Amino acid sequence: MIIPWKNLDPDTLENLIESYVLREGTDYGEHEKSLQQKVDDVKRQLASGEIVLVWSELHESVNFMPNSQFRP
Repeated sequence: MIIPWKNLDPDTLENLIESYVLREGTDYGEHEKSLQQKVDDVKRQLASGEIVLVWSELHESVNFMPNSQFRP
């Protein structure tokens, strides 16, 4: 189920994004990004519709995933 992220309290959204970014692990790119840069990247992707915030009933958790991979 897609969670309408625009309806979330801004602090809640920020915490969800930070939790997601921190669990993704180490960057392997040429340039390390700060936590804030990673959070801003996720926000940009949400705003553009590139990714969605979803609730998994199976795993009882929230996650961010590419919009093209979401299957209701």
